[in-house]
Amino acid sequence: MKMLRLLTALALGGGLVLGASSYSKGPRQPALAGFAPAAAAADRTPLYYRDPTGAPLWSAGPKKDERGRDYLPVFDDDGAAAGPATPKRQAASSRKILYYRNPMGLPDTSPAPKKDAMGMDYVPVYEGDDTDDGTVKLSPGKIQRTGVKSEPVGRRAIRVAVKAPGTIQLDERRVSVIAMRAESFVQKVADVTTGTRVKAGQPLMEIYSSAVVSAAAEYLATISSKTVGGLEIYGRGSRQRLVNLDVPEPVIAEMERTRTALVTIRWSAPRDGVVLERNAIEGMRANPGDVLFRIADTSVVWALADVAERDLGNIAIGQSVAVRARSFPGRTFAGQIAVIYPQVNRDTRTVRVRIELANPDAILLPDMYVDADIDTADSSPVLVVPDSSVLDTGSRQAVLVDRGEGRFEPREVKLGRRGGGYIEVRDGLTDGEAVVTSANFLIDAESNLKAALKGFAEGAPRAAEAGSGTPTGDHR
Repeated sequence: MKMLRLLTALALGGGLVLGASSYSKGPRQPALAGFAPAAAAADRTPLYYRDPTGAPLWSAGPKKDERGRDYLPVFDDDGAAAGPATPKRQAASSRKILYYRNPMGLPDTSPAPKKDAMGMDYVPVYEGDDTDDGTVKLSPGKIQRTGVKSEPVGRRAIRVAVKAPGTIQLDERRVSVIAMRAESFVQKVADVTTGTRVKAGQPLMEIYSSAVVSAAAEYLATISSKTVGGLEIYGRGSRQRLVNLDVPEPVIAEMERTRTALVTIRWSAPRDGVVLERNAIEGMRANPGDVLFRIADTSVVWALADVAERDLGNIAIGQSVAVRARSFPGRTFAGQIAVIYPQVNRDTRTVRVRIELANPDAILLPDMYVDADIDTADSSPVLVVPDSSVLDTGSRQAVLVDRGEGRFEPREVKLGRRGGGYIEVRDGLTDGEAVVTSANFLIDAESNLKAALKGFAEGAPRAAEAGSGTPTGDHR
């Protein structure tokens, strides 16, 4: 056993001596090769420093690991020694790499290649990808994957849909009241009741009034006189007295024709309409001012709609309105805005609007519920964009302008009216520019991310120059 150990030691020793003598020139070549990089390293600046054990750990500046060993420098031509994390795109591209960003989109950057906690390589950001002109650049593949679509800005008439509920009311100008102007007695009432439709001139009642009979007798005596009967001026005062007592004109004309004073006066309907109120009763005494009949013409009615205060700036007198009655689904009544009442309801924050409607078949009844659709279309075209293209944060509104070649510029705009899927642009865009209408929120998120990454990238060199104890590129 001792002999065996001795022979082994001699063999090893001889091999070592043999290696030294037979290849006396060999050791110098590795020694020279080893000293060459060290000499050249003094003239070059390392890209970064890697862990001496080959672990996926890097540093922007010189440092030591937990055991006190120096991190190894990595130069431009040491791509093979950089480990698997060295991106091949850097060697294949002639552009300069600004920094490396987190592959998951987190606000984490590194001036040197590295891996995240899941082992994914950080993505290099090249010079030119992060511009200072305020634009966001996307690759054609990302544009296709995210479904980015653009549409040119144009001019068109914008229609703002204003809907308001309302009720039908009678036209105040088409309501007539029959009342006596002198003490009278109702002798007879026609077959007319509340709700009956009457025609203009249709008899309603017969009354007796001593004041009317006296005025009629005086008028007949004047026009029948042989002395002044032919002179119209003498009978004018007596006739005016009958007019002041509200005697119907057909009754006065009948007395002039027959030259006979009537004991009872027939009162007729002053207009076509519906009897809303009938207070006349045969034999009753009517004092001056008592209302005996109230008649309303329903051929034209009002729709009083309550428009929300926020829509007040979009409506104007003369605009067309389509009114739909809930009692007649599928039928539309055309009208126009006649009056905008100058008062806002304190409780509902609405403004009342009067719409005049033709009602030839009298199916629109007072207090009937209706819905008004006000047409606010302006004949003059304005610059508009689709409503999906606007990014509204509440305090500001912006759009993404497509500048071509995958570049998108966020631009603040001032908006106007909205309607029909479009929004009026009053400032910020010109006719012909293209704006993003789809996936604009993704581009906006990309621009915010790039702004954050750029801030981190600019802060990393400052921290390294200041000699920070923990290099920004050292991440596990």
